[in-house]
Amino acid sequence: MAGRATALSGLLAVGLLAGCANMADEGRAEANDPLEIPNRFVFALNETVDTFVLRPVAVTYRDWMPEPGKDMVRNLVDYLTSPVILANDVFQGEWERAGVTSKRFFLNSFSAGLYDIAALEGYEKHSEDFGQTLAVYGVPEGPYLVLPLIGPSNPRDAVGLAVDMVLDPLNWYAWNTDREWIGYSRAAANAVDARARSIEALDDVKANNFDYYAAIRSLYRQRRDVEIRNNRGTDGGSATSPFRDYVPGGKDAATK
Repeated sequence: MAGRATALSGLLAVGLLAGCANMADEGRAEANDPLEIPNRFVFALNETVDTFVLRPVAVTYRDWMPEPGKDMVRNLVDYLTSPVILANDVFQGEWERAGVTSKRFFLNSFSAGLYDIAALEGYEKHSEDFGQTLAVYGVPEGPYLVLPLIGPSNPRDAVGLAVDMVLDPLNWYAWNTDREWIGYSRAAANAVDARARSIEALDDVKANNFDYYAAIRSLYRQRRDVEIRNNRGTDGGSATSPFRDYVPGGKDAATK
């Protein structure tokens, strides 16, 4: 999948937020998770893949890949996602952010996306996807879903993911030149890098919550709410996602 992710922010807040995740979610669980039984089954399958494949690879990557190498992987994934982000900036009428995305893509092209030159010039990266675009136009999220390998989602975000895949010029190139390995390689790099950056945070959530499934469900919703508001809190101030890097198999495993 395409995704999305940067250095994990708010690690100190994760334990506190995750600890109250079940309480925060109780009022929404029945209405927003009518497929909880099959969702939990898919969640368990995803967790098996994570336990025996993704996490061990991510630990090896974290421990053995030099920090400059990790940064280059992250920067390249972000760079390749720029056309999709730009399209959704435009769809949402976020012209200033669209300008930032365009400048970032232009400047970072000088390093083939391996170095975040644009950030040094004051153009900070941000994320947009078609799921957020649909939310901006008032499309409801629908019931909570856990998708195989993709992870936490909902009908709106699932449709958004499919549209983003079609919008992505790299996917079009891969599909039309029989180079599907390009997309798979990018998805794998994104998933491993994002998982490596959130190993301790996810371990902490799992250790401090009796119901790991419910905690991840709540954290996913919190993260998406923040992203839809473009990191602006309900009072107009800034907000940071406690789990912006990785929710198992979530959007950040695809694009960020």
